[in-house]
Amino acid sequence: MLVSPATGDDAAVFALPGADGLAIIQTVDFFTPIVDDPFDWGRIGAANAFSDVYAMGGRPVTALNLVAWPVQELSLDLLAQVLEGAATVAREAGAIIVGGHSIHDPEPKYGMAVTGFVQADRVVRNSTMRPSDRLVLTKPLGVGIVTTAVKGGQATEDQIRRAVELMTTLNRAASEAMVEVGVSAATDVTGFGLLGHLHIALEASGTAARIDASVMPLLEGTLDLAERGVVPSGTHSNHSFVTSHVDWGDLPKAEQLVLADAQTSGGLLIAVPEERAEALDHALRERGVEGFEIGAVEEGEPGRIRIEGRLAP
Repeated sequence: MLVSPATGDDAAVFALPGADGLAIIQTVDFFTPIVDDPFDWGRIGAANAFSDVYAMGGRPVTALNLVAWPVQELSLDLLAQVLEGAATVAREAGAIIVGGHSIHDPEPKYGMAVTGFVQADRVVRNSTMRPSDRLVLTKPLGVGIVTTAVKGGQATEDQIRRAVELMTTLNRAASEAMVEVGVSAATDVTGFGLLGHLHIALEASGTAARIDASVMPLLEGTLDLAERGVVPSGTHSNHSFVTSHVDWGDLPKAEQLVLADAQTSGGLLIAVPEERAEALDHALRERGVEGFEIGAVEEGEPGRIRIEGRLAP
């Protein structure tokens, strides 16, 4: 076992005996609908499940559908659209859906159990961040807040379109870039939010970090929605979890919640040695990915995060 649950990493990694250094990555994820369109929900569910494999520096190869469906209340035609959306993203990822399991449930849920491959000597962990590493984020924050606005009828068409675009974009290109350059560590930003996943990685690494809020990329309108109280319960839970580990500086509560926002199919958070930061930026841009440098790893109390500046509207 190369990576176990002990470090709170994104997936488990197991070395295959006699396979010339090949290892398998195993992960699972599923959730309730976060958008109205069933096809988009399937696409998001698949991209989100594959993301854990990409965060480890691997590639997904097989997937199993996980379905909970109220068969008496919702048409199976809608379920077919969910599965079609997932299959579209699986083809894009080069993975094969080999089956799955379904149950009756009053609340619909969809996701995947995914197996991937990675060379054992190229596994990217969350627990190996080092002082002076630059922190690079590959997708803007705000998906949790925007999808909550969707449920309340408060999101614009442009916000919905952009959120779906981000959530259905695979982290494959970003993963390939970080493996090519050779980075210190990485994790993907999902349910625990940016600060939650960063705290877990820092604690496992025995390091602290500084975050510059003024350069944080956000979905348009995210801060305005947060200031109006349009914030999911998961984000409030994340904020409660990280607050004792964060020095917020001058950041008001709404901006704190944005940094703690629970993401679905978010970007990769990459720790890259300072001398390789420029090479990572180049590798990302070559693949059409914008990387945002948002801070740096520091020496200090393990898991501690220091926030500087304010979010830009």
